[in-house]
Amino acid sequence: MQPPARLRSKRPADTHGESRWPAALATVAAIALYAGLPNDLLIGPRYVIPALELVILALVIAENPIRMSKQSRRSRIAAIGLTFLIMATSLVSLVLLLHRLVGTGTSQAGPLLLAALQVWLTNVIVFGLAYWELDRGGPVVRRHVTRQQLPLADFRFPQDEDRDTIDEVAKGSSVKSGWLPRYVDYAYVSLTNSSAFSPTDTMPLTSRAKLLMGAQSTMALITSVVVIAKGVGSLK
Repeated sequence: MQPPARLRSKRPADTHGESRWPAALATVAAIALYAGLPNDLLIGPRYVIPALELVILALVIAENPIRMSKQSRRSRIAAIGLTFLIMATSLVSLVLLLHRLVGTGTSQAGPLLLAALQVWLTNVIVFGLAYWELDRGGPVVRRHVTRQQLPLADFRFPQDEDRDTIDEVAKGSSVKSGWLPRYVDYAYVSLTNSSAFSPTDTMPLTSRAKLLMGAQSTMALITSVVVIAKGVGSLK
């Protein structure tokens, strides 16, 4: 299916579209991390949800197997739905994990601390995917419409403001180079938000971006506090 007319207009940065594989591999990693959790942190049988997620991912990849060059309404819904399905299952696993950590003796906490790392990494990946899917209309729209046609930005990157700095920095700015964020940029935003519990160099602009970043940093903070407390207790 060809993209709608507005998606075939002048492309602002990448005439071939963004590569599919960084985000696809990140999604597979998030699914594998969930599948590797202890049984009591899973929803239902171990491989039911991961299998469903892999089926949806295969359908999404089939639309753009190499580069993000087109999209249909169905593939857009499937991609966003998959992201939030992974996010929801990770949230449930986090709640179950925190309950287990609080109620488990320090001598038995080792496997749960490893599970906490898995849940934390899953959240870094999936929130990065959410930012990537939502910002400025998503990965297809970002590279197949002119800047004047782009939806409102959810995030303000440093490159969006660097045009008036020294020459070697200004050359990479959005205005002068046509720079647009890729999955790795959103993954970095997600990583720093989970580590610093707040935005660092990239600011959320819309309500949905602020809600997502707030939820992510809160989940990361709670996980870190409980894990540190349990780790310190195990040293006694």
